[in-house]
Amino acid sequence: APVAGVVGLGLNLTDPEGLLGGSGEEGFTVALLERGHDGLRMGPRHIPLNAAFMNGTVEGEDVWIPMTSILGGQERCGFGWHMFVECLAEGRGVSLPAGSIGAARSVVAGVGAYSRVRKQFRVPIAEFGGIQEAMAKAGSDGLITIAGGDVMNAIVDNHEAPMVISSVMKQNCTERGRRIVECGMDIAAGSAICRGDKNYMGNAYMSLPIAITVEGANIMTRSFQIIGQGLTRCHPHMSDLLKALQLPPSEEKHAVKIFVKQFHKIVGHGVTNFFGSVSRGVGSTFSSAIRSKTAYKNGDDLLAYHEKQLLRLSANFALTGDLCFSLGGRLKFEELLMGRLADALGAIYLGYATLHHYHRRRGIDGLEALTEHAMLRLEREAQEALYAASENFPGPLGPLASTVMKMGCFPLGGLTRPYSDPSDQLTKEVSRLLTTPSEIRDMFQEGIYSAPEGTIHQMTDLINALPICVEADKVATSLRREKREPTAEETNLIAKADALRDALIQVDVFEHATAEEAQPGYVRPALQGTEDRFANLDKTVFREAA
Repeated sequence: APVAGVVGLGLNLTDPEGLLGGSGEEGFTVALLERGHDGLRMGPRHIPLNAAFMNGTVEGEDVWIPMTSILGGQERCGFGWHMFVECLAEGRGVSLPAGSIGAARSVVAGVGAYSRVRKQFRVPIAEFGGIQEAMAKAGSDGLITIAGGDVMNAIVDNHEAPMVISSVMKQNCTERGRRIVECGMDIAAGSAICRGDKNYMGNAYMSLPIAITVEGANIMTRSFQIIGQGLTRCHPHMSDLLKALQLPPSEEKHAVKIFVKQFHKIVGHGVTNFFGSVSRGVGSTFSSAIRSKTAYKNGDDLLAYHEKQLLRLSANFALTGDLCFSLGGRLKFEELLMGRLADALGAIYLGYATLHHYHRRRGIDGLEALTEHAMLRLEREAQEALYAASENFPGPLGPLASTVMKMGCFPLGGLTRPYSDPSDQLTKEVSRLLTTPSEIRDMFQEGIYSAPEGTIHQMTDLINALPICVEADKVATSLRREKREPTAEETNLIAKADALRDALIQVDVFEHATAEEAQPGYVRPALQGTEDRFANLDKTVFREAA
């Protein structure tokens, strides 16, 4: 609102005198008003965590809205909710995940380089296990968000507005964005908490809760909206059953016929899903057990294996969705269950998006390792969410539904929960790809701003320093191994790398942080109190003690 030239207003339209005349309806309606419209006040803003996020108020008194300002004209009066939901379905699935994608690219580009530039105990911190773990997680979460964004953008380009998928993207990708930035903050440490021009992480970290909160808070989207809408909108038979319940009394016989028919289809769908879930569960468990930890290096095997696992998890999820109908209307109050199922659905969808990304970008050296790392984490997320749901299935029929779910999803108990976190060896490989010059880093750096030569810009300087520092480390290692003195060229390379390291690990310092501190004679309150206490101290006590 503070900078908008046009504002969309949602209003509850009433027509007590019947002026609509049958064209349009009463109810929620959307109007578009230009800035400066008579009676409209726009401009006062909120300040969400000091971020450049233009949030503000819109107020008005006796505002006359002509029918020409109604979105869609008179005949679309009363249809505002449809418009709002459609815009939300498109917008929040693109704009907010884009922030997470930007965070992923920045963390891999900047923090990945920093972890190789920064040394502790004469060793780049990129060689420390804790740093490698955080870096690999940030990288695989980054790949997941990029892949999900690519698919979502393609859906919107196809003029579709998928409400459930956009909810998954908004909640899941912004949450992953939070994790990515937190990993980056942990790695960059002191350089990420000291404010100033050299800090490229602080603002992103501070503004994270905004993306988490706006356009449907994640806590609500996860625990209510995704499954609350998804089970009815995406089930192949539930929508027709609900429509039958809404038919007028004059069509009762027809409604009953449709209801019974769809009910039988739902039961049949559940039975089919049960046996499909069992067979796929046993088959995927066997394929996981005999799979080599290096099988991912063959791209065809990577795609075939993980597609099979996602089909298994999809069958598990479909069975669980059918069992949820045993709760009836109570389902909308079981938010713990819906939250776990939202986690499973999000992991499955993003798993397919990640495989699609690999199929499209195949040929990038190292993409197999990063994709494997991401897929293993997603499959484990889905598995654990479904298992937790089976352990805590609510409702009067909860124990029965829990038993059926466990028999269908995990027919051999723990043996049919085969997914685990990536191995340490894979984690180290992914971290190496993200912290040394590689095609994977080039992929993440696509679209990253690069400052002109001669300009001081911390992220650009880190990216440019990375190959120099890596090459200098190779030379230093070679000198120690061969027990020889460096050549003049090698000496210059090592000196240049050391100078870059010394410059890039520095943080900004300030003489004062506020205008008040800059005033002549200003003394900080803590120091003033110390001076006062010393002035009033009986110094003879010290003399006697001496």
